[in-house]
Amino acid sequence: MKSGYCIAFVTAPDLETGRKIARAALAGKVAACANIVPQVESHYWWQGKIESSAEVLVLFKTSDGLVSALEEVVVRNHPYDTPEFVVVEIKRGSEKYLKWLGGSVEGEEG
Repeated sequence: MKSGYCIAFVTAPDLETGRKIARAALAGKVAACANIVPQVESHYWWQGKIESSAEVLVLFKTSDGLVSALEEVVVRNHPYDTPEFVVVEIKRGSEKYLKWLGGSVEGEEG
């Protein structure tokens, strides 16, 4: 059963940037929640070579219908040329939490 909700993964260079993006998403009502996980060590390919950097991970909870709007907020507020924006479906969750999530992005948080 599809819940209609998802989690978007976004990395940022530091806490300040992660918080800025989280605030913008919450203020714009395109996410119900943003969890910031500090001190993530990322290893990745960039411009033909393997790089690594310290980052933070922001987990956004939102509805399927707001994913594009959330991505616009992330891109507009992110310093990277190619910010991570990966979305996974929430297949199942507690009924009470999913109701809160939906109400939060629809302006009826409870």
